[in-house]
Amino acid sequence: MANWRFKEIVVMAALAVVFGVVYLAFLPLGGVLVGFFGPIGYDLIFGIWFIVSIIAAYIIQKPGAAFLSETIAAMVEVLIGNAIGPMLIVTGMVQGLGAEAAFAATRWKNYSVWVLMAAGVGSAVTSFIYGYFMSGYAALAPGYVTAMFIVRMISGALIAGLLGKALSDGLAKTGVLSSFALGKEYRKKHAA
Repeated sequence: MANWRFKEIVVMAALAVVFGVVYLAFLPLGGVLVGFFGPIGYDLIFGIWFIVSIIAAYIIQKPGAAFLSETIAAMVEVLIGNAIGPMLIVTGMVQGLGAEAAFAATRWKNYSVWVLMAAGVGSAVTSFIYGYFMSGYAALAPGYVTAMFIVRMISGALIAGLLGKALSDGLAKTGVLSSFALGKEYRKKHAA
């Protein structure tokens, strides 16, 4: 974070706080989906729990944005009442690492839709591996576990990647991100 500007840190932290609240708010919906579909119900919407890492990284476009925003969001979620408790912070770190890996693979230089979707898939992969060992997925039928994994990756790509891009682009259009990497890109594209 040596070359981060103060306002980038503030925006990343603000996004993390907002999405920490959003994450907690989505737990009841996940519970309803589990009631209908079993454990795979959460995987249908799991991408929502990765979205801040994609949004923060896309807006700021600096190393660490995905990892830090997801970790802080998990901390906020714990502070406001997630029943899992402090272990959720580790989960946030694992998810943030998955997204950060996709951006690192491009040396933090490519924030195309495909890279944003890959970051969502990266979070899905790391969170699933972690969840496999921590949540007892091994007790489930292998075909069901494979389906959960595939659904989570699709959710990560679509909800975190595509929806995260759409939300960020919408903010860029308003001009509020004019001093951030995404806002500058938006101005360049639309300055004609």
